[in-house]
Amino acid sequence: MSKQVLRLFGLVMLTIISCVTLAVAQELKPVPLPPPQTSGGKPLMQVLKDRQSSREFSGQQLSPQVLSNLLWAAFGVNRPDSGKRTAPSAMNWQEIDIYVATPDGLYVYDAKANALNPVLAQDVRGATGTQSFVKEAPVDLVYVADLAKTGRAGGEDQILYTAADTGLIAQNVYLFCASEGLAVVVRGSVDRPALAKLIKLRPDQKIILAQTVGYPKK
Repeated sequence: MSKQVLRLFGLVMLTIISCVTLAVAQELKPVPLPPPQTSGGKPLMQVLKDRQSSREFSGQQLSPQVLSNLLWAAFGVNRPDSGKRTAPSAMNWQEIDIYVATPDGLYVYDAKANALNPVLAQDVRGATGTQSFVKEAPVDLVYVADLAKTGRAGGEDQILYTAADTGLIAQNVYLFCASEGLAVVVRGSVDRPALAKLIKLRPDQKIILAQTVGYPKK
């Protein structure tokens, strides 16, 4: 093969690599969410009456506005002056991160910026649980405790508080879904070691629960 052909081949490969890198970089940009709509909805007692788990979902995607409202209800900032959130957390650790798995990729919710920060440019919904419906629903939330934020707490205290904080967030999601007519179920059936490896969690990040959200199957 002549030097000219080799040089041309090298240029072609460099162009391909550059295009792929650029495409991935574009896919992994943060996604700003519209401001959450914090008024309206059903009365609290009606929402409590309607709250339920569902394991049947349609493939209809959630709009950016609905997703923004959902995540704000879950664990958004409701007091901007202090940065405090819609769900309490032990010692105000705010140690629970919400990973958002969609058909477009995996993101982590940035409550302060009201945005989705990219994690993986691939559809990992099927890896967020063992049930078949998790890969069909439009959104799977994964609740990850960042133990680096729990100070000196350890052992049983860490387990108790991070589990309790996750439960409070998950209930907020349940109530929002009951108000909006969405289907939802919280899940403990997760292959945690496999998912943690896939989404590249640190050793001090622990998956607590997952929760699937979408429109009811018709």
